[in-house]
Amino acid sequence: MQSASCDIGLVGLAVMGQNLVLNMNDHGYKVAVFNRTVSKVDDFLANEAKGTMVEGAHSMQELASLLKRPRRVMLMVKAGETVDHMIDALLPYLEAGDIIIDGGNSHFPDTNRRTKSLEEKGILYIGTGVSGGEEGARRGPSIMPGGNPAAWPHVKEIFQAISAKVEDGTPCCDWVGENGAGHYVKMVHNGIEYGDMQLICEAYQLLKDALGLTPDELHEVFDNWNQGELDSYLIDITSQIFAKKDDDGAPIVDKILDTAGQKGTGKWTCLSALDLGMPVTLIGEAVFSRCLSAIKDERVAASAILPGPGYSSELDRAAFIEDVRRALYCSKIISYAQGYMLLREAAKEQGWNLNFGGIALMWRGGCIIRSRFLGKIKDAFDKNPNLNNLLLDEFFTSLLVNYQASWRRAIIQAIQYGVPTPAFTTALAFYDGYRTGRLPANLLQAQRDFFGAHTYERVDKPRGEFFHTNWTGRGGRVASGIYTV
Repeated sequence: MQSASCDIGLVGLAVMGQNLVLNMNDHGYKVAVFNRTVSKVDDFLANEAKGTMVEGAHSMQELASLLKRPRRVMLMVKAGETVDHMIDALLPYLEAGDIIIDGGNSHFPDTNRRTKSLEEKGILYIGTGVSGGEEGARRGPSIMPGGNPAAWPHVKEIFQAISAKVEDGTPCCDWVGENGAGHYVKMVHNGIEYGDMQLICEAYQLLKDALGLTPDELHEVFDNWNQGELDSYLIDITSQIFAKKDDDGAPIVDKILDTAGQKGTGKWTCLSALDLGMPVTLIGEAVFSRCLSAIKDERVAASAILPGPGYSSELDRAAFIEDVRRALYCSKIISYAQGYMLLREAAKEQGWNLNFGGIALMWRGGCIIRSRFLGKIKDAFDKNPNLNNLLLDEFFTSLLVNYQASWRRAIIQAIQYGVPTPAFTTALAFYDGYRTGRLPANLLQAQRDFFGAHTYERVDKPRGEFFHTNWTGRGGRVASGIYTV
């Protein structure tokens, strides 16, 4: 029988799992692997893991027998019931103090539940976000661990060794918080990713439809943008996408069907924002834009019936490209500000002590939303750990003041040309709403009180006192109870 010589076990040999195993092997850790379809274990050992220290197991029992104590087992399987099934299959072969790590995109309430139930069995549980895709997993992802704090010292060395590093060598991995904190932060990361991608797509369509730029010209524009303050992984790969040609020499991007898929983390972000009453409007628009893209046949039929504005005007090419670049940057600031508002509110509700600057650092390298911009967010929270909103940091305030004219011009041009820019537009609407001292919600409250006696507060009375008006002279004196959804 093989000895218990492996540092960590990993279950689930899909793309992310395989690449994390090879990453761990590169850093000197001996990994035992298992997969439900057992033939995948042998195939992996014979091909991708050939010549490595990786050991294969053909059952959960064998996997557990290969691991040093305390045993560390990482699950890289589909979120949901599959995780619970894998935990149940593994538990009979573990003992008190052993550690289970869920590295998939699990919903944070599931991680809350699993951390608690496994602690009652003496098992330490970690729910960790892992971002960076195939390349990140292989060369260094962003890792966002949460769960049972007692587990962290046992996995810290491995996680920080295999994670991405920023310029000074700091790992893009640190403890996030208890229970589902790690998976929550990863969920918000993915929601922001939805927003970033939608904003880039809107910039693309605006430049393509209003200026008539070709994919080769768009490649040059995005490559230029990536040399400046928009420097990021997503801008970089977008530039490369525009340059890629099909076998016939035509741009591949023009041949891809315009229907987008999604796996649910963007939707979860929006649902959490609604539960917490946080106006995360840009990510919401990004999710709905994917939904709109999915009804392709309806859109094609509608395009033959519903006319656009028929607007045509010569634009100053260089000036318009710069307006769109600035609109993209301003909208991106709003998206991250909203994401951090959501993190702040979730931390209050869940009792998490989130390090907001540290989260920006974890996202600075390895992950899909990695960018130069995240360094500015870390700087903002380093200057003021209690910063209420990113928009109020001097750097971001100054940039929005300087760029907002371009932002508005880009959106006006989009409206005139009939180019949909839902994320650009909702970002500006949020900015204007956030900077408005008196919104029309006074009228909204009057309407609610008129038809439902829901009461209102008054500007000339202390907050917390509620009043009801008999608007028609026919109503009663009884007001509705006060409650907030």
